[in-house]
Amino acid sequence: MASGLRMKKQHSLSAAYYRGGTSRAVFFKEEDLPHARSEWDNILRGVIGSPDPYGRQLDGLGGGISSLSKVCVIGKPTRPDADVDYTFISLGIKNTDVDYSSNCGNMISAVGPFAVDSGLYTLKEPDNALVRIHNTNTGKVIHSSFPVVDGEAASSGDFAIDGVAGHAARVQLDFLNPAGSVTGKLLPTGNTVDTFDEIEVTCIDAANPCGFIRAIDLGIPTNLTPDEINANSVLLGQLDSIRRQAGVKMGIAETRSDVPGSIPKICIVASPSASDPRDVDQKQTSSDIDLLARALSVGQPHKAVPITVALALVAAAHLPGSTVSSVASENRVDPAGLTIGHASGNILVGAKFDADGGLASGTVFRTARRLFEGRIFWKNE
Repeated sequence: MASGLRMKKQHSLSAAYYRGGTSRAVFFKEEDLPHARSEWDNILRGVIGSPDPYGRQLDGLGGGISSLSKVCVIGKPTRPDADVDYTFISLGIKNTDVDYSSNCGNMISAVGPFAVDSGLYTLKEPDNALVRIHNTNTGKVIHSSFPVVDGEAASSGDFAIDGVAGHAARVQLDFLNPAGSVTGKLLPTGNTVDTFDEIEVTCIDAANPCGFIRAIDLGIPTNLTPDEINANSVLLGQLDSIRRQAGVKMGIAETRSDVPGSIPKICIVASPSASDPRDVDQKQTSSDIDLLARALSVGQPHKAVPITVALALVAAAHLPGSTVSSVASENRVDPAGLTIGHASGNILVGAKFDADGGLASGTVFRTARRLFEGRIFWKNE
């Protein structure tokens, strides 16, 4: 060979690929990965196809956007109130980042089905499953309930979610005591509102640490599309600066440069209008939703609101004086919870609050489906 490079066989491992909510991820059984987590990073980069200077991850199973650059590792439970452990990993697209610091609510909807399909969970009833999931990233427990057909998680059904075409079986996710997922506090800074770069921000930690900013304070339209946000380099720079300052004040990192890409999430919020043509077309007027939200993660605008951000929105909307409560409709469209308008549609998030006003649990409904299982191949340069 002219290059003089040594030829090597590809590596491979047993794996599966699932859609969970509006995301997709590669799934591994923890027992199939090296015992030392320090050895995971290069494997996961090769599997997903990162880093890719072209931003497409064509040489792996990533999809060039943050909601498709994910891995889930499922193992035996390490606490008595759980049936499985779930570790979520977010990977950078153009860089080498392998981030274990956050949770992914959408992919949790596929964790229970994977546990059933892979034999990690033994069914107690023939037609239904309730899998108690311990998220190792946050130390929180989520209950996943869904139908079962002939020993495997059901895929067909009559339930639909905005952002995903077609119908599927419904997966109910109950997030137990989601406050303080990373920082240990619902309000990590001790304040309902902080100011960064002269912009008011509510920093809250429920399911994931998040920072919520009013669109009106940024001087932008309330219902920008992800493409419009992505094209506004000034806005992206402003949001990243605020996010990094918030991350330091929340105690996630000591310096702005050390703040991980995946947390805190940043989200723009606004009151729904009564007659804006775009809101009318998207069914996101004040008669349809309680507030508008546009979320970003790893520097990219989401095409749908991440589930963990939706849960944090519920907690913030219940908090007097927060940037979210100031724009959310007081009279809820649906008394069952908060109806959020996102870039791909609407989502209802149910919530239960304790006597002190804290978020005791949050409930969302998603869908999930196994796309393939077998062996996955990767190479490392």
